[in-house]
Amino acid sequence: MIRCVWALCLSLILASCATTGNTPAGAPPMDAVQTQAVDAYRIGVDDQVQVAVWRNPELGITVPVRPDGMISVPLIGDVLAGGRTPPEVAKDIQEKLAAYVRDPQVAVILTELRSHEYLSRVRVTGAVRQPVSVPYRPGMTVLDAVLAAGGLTEFAAPDRSELHRRTGDASRTFEVKLDRILNRGDLATNYPVAPGDVITVPERTF
Repeated sequence: MIRCVWALCLSLILASCATTGNTPAGAPPMDAVQTQAVDAYRIGVDDQVQVAVWRNPELGITVPVRPDGMISVPLIGDVLAGGRTPPEVAKDIQEKLAAYVRDPQVAVILTELRSHEYLSRVRVTGAVRQPVSVPYRPGMTVLDAVLAAGGLTEFAAPDRSELHRRTGDASRTFEVKLDRILNRGDLATNYPVAPGDVITVPERTF
């Protein structure tokens, strides 16, 4: 139940960031990538989170995580958020609220990633004007990251670009057609990025 509510709220937050077009074979659905990225994110000090309790709006709060890693929730007091994922915090709050609310349904939503400057970054390398390591933020796409790197150089081979992602011990690579994204408006490979992703843009072979 927690995960269902969490997924619903997450989809509403990220809906405005969704792109159009067909997803290439072998690539994860965009909604799945976004959900996995945020579900796996470990909340840091000063990140801002929203706690929503279904049908109990008076119990909802939006607060930053304190230096001790805690947030204060109505009825139950302090709950540890720092170092945990949003679904883990939601489960803890739900279990504690069960003593006061019948069948509570809780969602914990990241509204501002303030600790991500040192926790989560996305890197762009290769034939871009300024290779960069930029802070991850919810809704960020490949195009956002490439633009943060100043765009492509005249020597780039944009349609041979790749997105590299590590999940646990596994590593996956996805083809990114940057020329189609930039010049044709084809957003099929404009994937949402996740913390730790690396985007590489090779140079043309002369």
